[in-house]
Amino acid sequence: EPALSLTTNSIYEGRVVLLGLEYLVMPNGESIDLEVVRNPGGAAVVALDTDNLVCMLRQYRHAAGGWLWELPAGKLEPGEAAQLTAQRELEEEAGLHAASWHRIGEFLTTPGFCDEVIHLFIARDLTSTVAQPQSHELIEVHWLPLTTALEQVQDGRIRDAKTMLGLLLAAGRAA
Repeated sequence: EPALSLTTNSIYEGRVVLLGLEYLVMPNGESIDLEVVRNPGGAAVVALDTDNLVCMLRQYRHAAGGWLWELPAGKLEPGEAAQLTAQRELEEEAGLHAASWHRIGEFLTTPGFCDEVIHLFIARDLTSTVAQPQSHELIEVHWLPLTTALEQVQDGRIRDAKTMLGLLLAAGRAA
């Protein structure tokens, strides 16, 4: 049985998040105030070519303190299906179009205070197109053997959660 939310007071509304103070009654009857971040969610893509090379982005992330290795990914736009987000982001960030798509899962990023859900996909049958990253995105496109990317998950070089989980789930499907 879910909690009964009684009121929400908006503290901040930005382009990516809505921060609110929510007063609610928990399923056990306790009344509490929680700070909750609402986020539209996102989608990430494990793009694999015919040689099992995976498209990886080296992207500058100020909030994370510098450069990260990531899968192509982005925020869901209002009313946009997760696979359409994945297709759009793969094209914009990596300059790739995929003819074959498979959903491999979804996960909550930080359920203690945020409702963000990331949807994960494998994309195959790739063709090149023109990458058009947004002006605030500083991205390098690289291709790595899937096995190398998995080693980098294990040794800590890949630290981004959506990338780690996407690669691990894709490897399980490819086995």
